Amino acid sequence: MKYPKQITGNTGLYYVCYELSKRGWNVMPTSRNARGTDIIAYSLDGRRMITIEVKSLKGKGAIWLDPSSLSKYLIICRNLSDVPELFIARINNTLKSKLVHKENKDGKIKSWLNISDFKIYRDNWLVIGKGD
Repeated sequence: MKYPKQITGNTGLYYVCYELSKRGWNVMPTSRNARGTDIIAYSLDGRRMITIEVKSLKGKGAIWLDPSSLSKYLIICRNLSDVPELFIARINNTLKSKLVHKENKDGKIKSWLNISDFKIYRDNWLVIGKGD
């Protein structure tokens, strides 16, 4: 069955929350489609807080990047209806990466990543670490 983009986005958001919780993080999703960040998570002792932007894909497409993102980490979710795949990276490193494609469209620079180029970040949980 084909689901709307919003359902795909929600599925990815809550799947990432589940994975973070398994790793000892207290997790709070923010309001969907709000500018800023998708997830705020903090360690069990409350000393460490992280912000995460989640991008969910139905297929093997590209991920559009928001250069004004307030999040520290980017997690891409793919293949959510079968065996989910997660790709995890720091946003600053990602935006400065040679993997980012750019185009000038109507005077604005648009940036994106091909998911095939992003495979080096698959299950890269070490970049975030554990929350306990």
